Amino acid sequence: MTALPPNGPDEPAPPAGLSDRDRAVLAVERQSWAGPGAKERAIREQLGISPTRYYQLLNTLLDDRRALEEDPVTVNRLRRVREARRDRR
Repeated sequence: MTALPPNGPDEPAPPAGLSDRDRAVLAVERQSWAGPGAKERAIREQLGISPTRYYQLLNTLLDDRRALEEDPVTVNRLRRVREARRDRR
């Protein structure tokens, strides 16, 4: 007899948790930065990606349920900031 997945035969498997890179992006966003360029420099040094790519990844994470579960304070804060920017446009 074949064992069924824990969520039932017709339901997709639950998504895996966040990747290490995604967690690192959220960790950078939790920090405070003293002075212009410090955050961008840290993004390049700690994550090895450009600030543009960082913000693309971050924006995608804000819509990811797993990110909300991982770090609700940071994700909700950033969602509010994003909405405020959209409202000003």
